[in-house]
Amino acid sequence: MASIKDVAQMANVSIATVSRYINNPEQVKEATRNKVQAAISESGYAPNTLARNFRRGKSGIIFVVLPSIGDPFFEGVMKGIQCIAEEQHYSIFIRETQFDTLTADDYSNMIFSKQADGIILLASICPITPTNLSDVNRKRQPIIISCESVTPELSHFPSVRIDNMSASMEATDYLIGLGHKNIAFIYGTHTSTLTQDREHGYQRAMKAAKLPIAEGWVLEGALTIDGARIATRKLLNHPERPTAIFCANDEMAMGALYEIKSAKLRIPEDISVLGFDDIRYAEILDPPLTTIAQPTEEIGRRTMQRLISAIEGQDIGIEAEIVPHKLIVRSSTGPAPKRRRKAASLN
Repeated sequence: MASIKDVAQMANVSIATVSRYINNPEQVKEATRNKVQAAISESGYAPNTLARNFRRGKSGIIFVVLPSIGDPFFEGVMKGIQCIAEEQHYSIFIRETQFDTLTADDYSNMIFSKQADGIILLASICPITPTNLSDVNRKRQPIIISCESVTPELSHFPSVRIDNMSASMEATDYLIGLGHKNIAFIYGTHTSTLTQDREHGYQRAMKAAKLPIAEGWVLEGALTIDGARIATRKLLNHPERPTAIFCANDEMAMGALYEIKSAKLRIPEDISVLGFDDIRYAEILDPPLTTIAQPTEEIGRRTMQRLISAIEGQDIGIEAEIVPHKLIVRSSTGPAPKRRRKAASLN
């Protein structure tokens, strides 16, 4: 096994410089960092991370709290988080909430007992009880909210996300620009601030265009394919069937596509469908899905970088760091139909 002394000799620097590079690389000049890193790679030297973290009073562990491990949206976010974590010698532990709140014991085990140095929240509802929030605020525990819009109770924590309301307005305006006037919206859940912001963006765009929203055009889809299928069937049987359906995430858009095709209607000739997130399946759906793309890996990287800064004692503030979104136009959307075909009954 190579030692730190071997690395120092190979890089032609002192042992102290190698140690400083391992513990605080930002304090080492770039040219020297490159030499030390090359020597570490060539020698196969593995720093004793456990001992180093013990000396620094750190665990070297980050907890990531997310509602569902199976949600494809979080794949890119986790990849970005893991990339920075590996660079900075942190290990990632994942806690799945299944949309439940975390108990006092959960937080005691994660943060207050120092089993973890920080937490990243990817939850669609606030997973922290009011009592725990008071403890977190008082002890200034390092927590970052990623992807989600911040609820009032979480407003004291920094976040990294897109502007969901602005993105939703852009998506709705795009449909309006195609000539659609009857645009329905399938949201996630009433408890999700993320889809609330997306619904508000849809409502604002419709209001700005002076387009009415018929009763029954805004429905809950539970953030799932099955939930969106139920909502879509209601829309297809609505007396004023919409010519476009905007879904608050891509999974719900998948459910909408399935139900529309099952009703023998054409996409987008009869009904356009627009999603949100640009998950990996969006491009290969039939038809490929028009959607709002979130830079998930970039969100993950920035979140982890900001959390590490907080762990190291830097003042990172509480402001939201907004990353840009992008409207991706594919074949699931098209001009509004001039004449509507009779809706197929699903009863």
